[in-house]
Amino acid sequence: MKYMKLGTKPDIFYTEEASRAVVSDVPSDLVVKVGNTTFHLHKMDEFQNEQESKQQLYLERKSTEHNTHVLLPRCALLRRLCSSTEDSSPITIDLHDIPGGEEAFELCAKFCYGIIINVSAHNFVSALCAAKFLRMTESVEKGNLVAKLEAFYSSCIVQGWKDSLVVLQSTASIPEWSENLGIIRRCIDSIVEKIVTPTSKVTWSYTYTRPGYAKEQHQSAPKDWWTEDISDLNIDIFRGIITTLKSTNMLPPQLIGEALHVYAYRWLPISKSRNNSEAIQDDAAEKNRRVLEMIVSLIPAEAGSVSVGFLMKLLKIANLLGVSPVTKAELVRRTSQQLEEATVNDLLLPSHLSTTQKTYDIDLIKVVLESFLEQQRRQSLPDGISLRAIRTVGKLIDAYLQVVARDANVPVSKIASLAEALPPAARPMHDDLYKAINIYLKEHPDLIKEEKKQLCRALDCQKLSAETRAHVVKNEQLPLRTVVQVLFYEQEKYSGHAAASEPQHQESSKQASSSHTVENELRLRHKKNMSKEVGMSSIDRSSSRSYHTRRTKSQETLNIEPHKQGIVIDARREVEPRRGTEIEEIHASRSDVKHTRLDRS
Repeated sequence: MKYMKLGTKPDIFYTEEASRAVVSDVPSDLVVKVGNTTFHLHKMDEFQNEQESKQQLYLERKSTEHNTHVLLPRCALLRRLCSSTEDSSPITIDLHDIPGGEEAFELCAKFCYGIIINVSAHNFVSALCAAKFLRMTESVEKGNLVAKLEAFYSSCIVQGWKDSLVVLQSTASIPEWSENLGIIRRCIDSIVEKIVTPTSKVTWSYTYTRPGYAKEQHQSAPKDWWTEDISDLNIDIFRGIITTLKSTNMLPPQLIGEALHVYAYRWLPISKSRNNSEAIQDDAAEKNRRVLEMIVSLIPAEAGSVSVGFLMKLLKIANLLGVSPVTKAELVRRTSQQLEEATVNDLLLPSHLSTTQKTYDIDLIKVVLESFLEQQRRQSLPDGISLRAIRTVGKLIDAYLQVVARDANVPVSKIASLAEALPPAARPMHDDLYKAINIYLKEHPDLIKEEKKQLCRALDCQKLSAETRAHVVKNEQLPLRTVVQVLFYEQEKYSGHAAASEPQHQESSKQASSSHTVENELRLRHKKNMSKEVGMSSIDRSSSRSYHTRRTKSQETLNIEPHKQGIVIDARREVEPRRGTEIEEIHASRSDVKHTRLDRS
């Protein structure tokens, strides 16, 4: 850190209560009030003799190094304010609006007295703004403070990386003066110039704390060496740097995105738990909201400039902070553009609506999914690109459903709604969807019949593998309608294969063996249900006789040999003793299967 030393005399200022005064035998004739501090100073040279002429005073100042120069000869503002009074009469002046406050004014006053002062990047901004305010320019007196500060700024501060950053940080206390004097613009230009410098030529000190990185093992700086240092700046300065960098077109958008990522983690509550939502709203909600909206506006337009996981986290914070609809819509759009790149962990966002229970924000994922599907409909890309993207996202959503299905607090409606949001083309097979449904049924054993129906509404039994269909029939948690749909599909499928060739006949025989197993499982399930209503012993006998009678009639009606028929079950007769509502479900299931077959034909 560079600094500039001015003056030769030791510090003769002292504090007495709320006053600052100079050690001198000459009484003070100038009182300056700045904030809560009162300065007792001298208008003219404290060693001036009343009999000395102005010419003698001038010559003495030129020839005597130990002579001190007080305020009026160097401060045009104070000279003008004191012009209405005679030189010998004391005067009090209020300077409450001086930039930099008491410390900046005292530094300027010490310069006038010839007292040693040190100017560095930490106090440069306040010193220059105060000197400009007091009009300590070359037109008032040669070698005045403003000229010395500007020379130090040009030759030292803007030439250094850390010095420029410190100056930019200090402008936050005096933003308007810093902007008007061009301090901010020149520092930003200096910083951008260093950022676009080839990494092999970066010789100055910088902060880089990424895990696993060792400077001594690399001959040049990493490409993102600058991102951590500028993340300490306020959002307005940061925006100025990023905007200028983007205008140069000298950095890849991914590098700009990395800077936004670092800044977001520095200032936004991304890594905090969702239970901190109230504290965030009370302490820094408005500031965080402004930071988030600014970051979203700075994301490069190029796809992939930031990761989809990062966008998802921003979207979560946006919901938490209640950002503007425009910002949220832009985040949803950008996230949906990269949804096929996401992982399940990227989608596992906690809901901000619950602070006591663990639950996931499924509604937010559905909004992103709907935006993705809308974009795919608009694009209609050739060569199956759009279909591949939709199927990739479909597999992602089913995997996500399998995770959130374990959440005891997720209602059926949210699972069903997200499952049904995908178009049929997104799932060539429904095995993954069935896994999610089965997990949910195990974790929520107390579901009523209507809830189970709602959960299985998106499941297409004709898109299940043979192994999964066998599991469906054994699954006592599923609604009866879903099981019967599988059985009717098996009946239609293997009946259609009866007239196939001998190789096909052999394969059908293998499937028939599996189908008989499925049939037996249904019969056992039927017995269990009947025993709960009318008693186990009587129902077992009547069900057994009725079952064999109906099976014989069914085979005669269909005129299919037993080893070829697959699962040939008349489901309406099989469950005839059940409640009327269940018979209606079976009729509806049969209708669903038939309609599907007609549609395919």
